[in-house]
Amino acid sequence: MEPELSVTVQHPLALQDGEAGLTENELRGKVVWVTGASSGIGEELAYQLSKIGALLAISARREDELERVKKKCLQISNLSDKDILVLRLDLTDRSSHEAATNSVLKHFGKIDVLVNNGGRSQRSLFVDTNLDVFSAIMELNYLGTISLTKHVLNHMIERRRGKIVTVSSVMGIMGAPLASGYCASKHALQGFFNSLRTELTDYPEISIINICPGPVQSKIIQNVFTEKLDKSIENSGDQSHKMPTERCVRLTLVSTANDLKEAWISDHPYLAVCYLWQYAPTWAWWLMNRMGKRRIQNFKSGVDADVSYSRKKK
Repeated sequence: MEPELSVTVQHPLALQDGEAGLTENELRGKVVWVTGASSGIGEELAYQLSKIGALLAISARREDELERVKKKCLQISNLSDKDILVLRLDLTDRSSHEAATNSVLKHFGKIDVLVNNGGRSQRSLFVDTNLDVFSAIMELNYLGTISLTKHVLNHMIERRRGKIVTVSSVMGIMGAPLASGYCASKHALQGFFNSLRTELTDYPEISIINICPGPVQSKIIQNVFTEKLDKSIENSGDQSHKMPTERCVRLTLVSTANDLKEAWISDHPYLAVCYLWQYAPTWAWWLMNRMGKRRIQNFKSGVDADVSYSRKKK
């Protein structure tokens, strides 16, 4: 059976009017809780959802940044102040997730869509990286995500409907150097949610949706894990060659509205590598050995690791 995918290629076509209309009709008025909403994909999700008319709960650790996002949402949409709940949340503080879920339910009375977007990437070689970094990556990206999901899912099971959207990565499909811990956390999410979906067959109106973006223009590189927990990346490099965040989010919302089980949202060559990994893994391993060497060279020379494989759009 062909995998159920939504993909975009090197020169993506504009979305059709029907697709845009379906997205708006499906999500307008729905309560959507977005984690990691203070920057990057999560921030853009808040903006596009507010324009559609979704009711928002936006969460991250930095409450001041969430207030900034809320202010802009109110400026660009017809939502009122009570339609957007700012809720500080630390995914690594799992003891707080039940109370956070109850806060959203108290404010809106329901949760229609949970978007698991919070997390951090990585830029370091395994041989140089302390093991506590790997523990922190899994605690945040994997355990924090499934902990929050557990509390929200209980509510969705009671209502027998809902959507759980998890922003995974193409790194959850393949492997790549400089991101061994990040890849592991995304593979874990893929395995978990694909398994969870099979446990929910008695609830056909609960959708489990995995979104796998390729490189995207966001601040994720500025906040990556490195070889030490207390060390920041020295140079994040030029990000302009990557997919615009707005395009990634638009396709994410189309995928959500259509209940796609898995969506690969990427430019080439990453999209092509995903297909190789799916259908011809031996070729994919050979190719990644060659691409990986250049990726490491780029990183060590102070430029973006992926700059060699993308062309700026004219």
